[in-house]
Amino acid sequence: MTTTAPRLGTALARLLILAAALLGTLLAGAAPASAHAALTGSDPKDGAVVVTAPKEVNLTFSEQVAMSADSIRVLDPAGRRADTGEIRDLCSGSVVRYGVGLRAGLPDGTYTVAWQAVSADSHPIAGAFTFSVGAPSQTSVALPDQEPGGGLVGALYGIARYLSYAGFAVLVGGGAFVLICWPRGASVRPVQRAVVRAWLTLTGATLVMLLLRNPYTGSGELSDAFDLAGLKSVLETKTGAALTSRLLLLGAAALFVAVLFGSYTRRTDPKEKKDLVFGLGVGGTVVATGIAGTWALAEHASTGMQPGIAMPVDILHLLAVAAWLGGLTVLLVALYRAPSVERAAVGRFSKVAFASVAVLAATGLYQSWRQVGSWSALTGTRYGQLLLVKIGLMGVLVGIAWISRRWTQRLADLPPTEKETEEAEGEEEEKQEEETGRAAGSEAGTATDSGTEGAFRTDRASGTDEASGSDGSSGAEGPSEADGTSGASSDVDPERAAQLARQRAAVATARRKRERDADPERSGLRRSVLTEAAVAVVLLAVTTVLTATEPGRTEEEAGRSTAASGPAAVPDRPVDVRLPFDTGGVDGKGVVRLSLDPGRTGANGLHLYVERPDGKPLDVPEIKVALTLEAKNVGPLPVAPDRIQAGHWSASGVQIPMPGEWRIQVTVRTSDIDQTTIDKNVKIG
Repeated sequence: MTTTAPRLGTALARLLILAAALLGTLLAGAAPASAHAALTGSDPKDGAVVVTAPKEVNLTFSEQVAMSADSIRVLDPAGRRADTGEIRDLCSGSVVRYGVGLRAGLPDGTYTVAWQAVSADSHPIAGAFTFSVGAPSQTSVALPDQEPGGGLVGALYGIARYLSYAGFAVLVGGGAFVLICWPRGASVRPVQRAVVRAWLTLTGATLVMLLLRNPYTGSGELSDAFDLAGLKSVLETKTGAALTSRLLLLGAAALFVAVLFGSYTRRTDPKEKKDLVFGLGVGGTVVATGIAGTWALAEHASTGMQPGIAMPVDILHLLAVAAWLGGLTVLLVALYRAPSVERAAVGRFSKVAFASVAVLAATGLYQSWRQVGSWSALTGTRYGQLLLVKIGLMGVLVGIAWISRRWTQRLADLPPTEKETEEAEGEEEEKQEEETGRAAGSEAGTATDSGTEGAFRTDRASGTDEASGSDGSSGAEGPSEADGTSGASSDVDPERAAQLARQRAAVATARRKRERDADPERSGLRRSVLTEAAVAVVLLAVTTVLTATEPGRTEEEAGRSTAASGPAAVPDRPVDVRLPFDTGGVDGKGVVRLSLDPGRTGANGLHLYVERPDGKPLDVPEIKVALTLEAKNVGPLPVAPDRIQAGHWSASGVQIPMPGEWRIQVTVRTSDIDQTTIDKNVKIG
């Protein structure tokens, strides 16, 4: 049979529909994608210098967060606690604000505010900033470099999240594939193993996440995973309740799997089997929806805008992903390990996958609007950039899915005789797999009887002349062997018989594999489905990363709030900049070192050091400075420093009227006609 590559036809229109639909899925990121809260303001502000110590420190967030008794810490310059340790809930309406009281009589100096909380989407967030009382000072506070949710615990927690998504997809998608597309697959061992292992993976990953939840949102120490007090506190949170509910639902899922691969396969009455399929379908849908709901209830869909719509959308999105990718995984197992899968089953799955994509399109478009919000967020934030990566992966996946669909159509177009032959081979393979698992003694007797009888019949067919030789010896052996046939079974070593049975099974398997590989349509479908599954694995990894990334809408809103409150200052050290210059004349190259002390609003001391490229002082006839705050249309404010000595110029009482990002312009003249202007932006508090 000559095989040609699938051609473009009416399927091109379906491909375009798939591409448009999956674009919405890409922009959605994933059903459980995160929407981290962000610190949008504080009182005192970051880098502020206040005359007297405030009574409390307040933090404002973009959305609801969970705070513990130690979530906000205020440390004095020596690293000692300066707060009372009492967290105050100052939320009002849509404003999310928390505060902590400060001790009375705090001395002047720079104070560090370190905070850590859990966002409403279950992800830990943390940060720190400083403010000064009276005047800035040196501080000995050393904050940990590890990001919240990072380190070994964060890596293990991320792996568990990935495995939980994968296990859910294969468990739900595999069950749906058997019930809807291939009922006979319930008795196929490789399919059974795939679904059972998915259940074990999801259950194990959920247990690991429950144990790691305390260190993941807290200390980051792996040893705290077995802290019973910490585990108790986790169970009282929304995420802990969701993980516990998932474990309970997995108990019901275990019953579903047991019935599907047990009672269902043993039923022979068509009516009873149909009723059982209906019950499994309803029960399985309820359990799958409940498990998907544990993500929606604990993740970002339960907070932010329109949670009443977002949570059902998330559940539908997860179920559609499971039906598509999980079913694809079980189909791949069937094509490689159980080639008796019917062409009709492959065709039915193709329709299920297409319907899943339609659901993904609708939910994805909504999620893209809810999480990204703008084109600038799509291209200018890390979340948006990850989405663009996912767009590329999904484009590849759509193309491969189209090829798989074309191979499926070619399978369906084969003549009925070939179809019947392949199904018969499938039945033979399934029967052979069952026979291989039987007791070795029973198979040994069968093997011996068949072998002896076959040998005797061959001797008779090959010629009786040799059996009646001149000396009669051969003729005597024939009856002797025939007489001994009935007792051969009892004289054979059971271990040897079991070995022979295994060899027969291996030979039969190799023969079936050669016949299977000779089918170009099925071989092409296997390759395309394998490639599709490989891309899906990478895609799921990108989706898992997206669940730990702050969406573009939240990031942009936090950026606007930070910009409105003013830029961060540098209160604990002078502003020091280095400005190379070249006037183009003789002795016209050098460097200006500028120092503005203390580098904050109010009066400052300005020092300029002009040096040659070799570091020696360069005496220039004139140098001028101008300060400009372009955001507020302030300046340029001229400064005329005085010459102190060769290469050293200075000015005192340089006034900085307000904080912000100032542009410092320095004009250097090295001769009567050679001069240049250089500039640099610095943040001044």
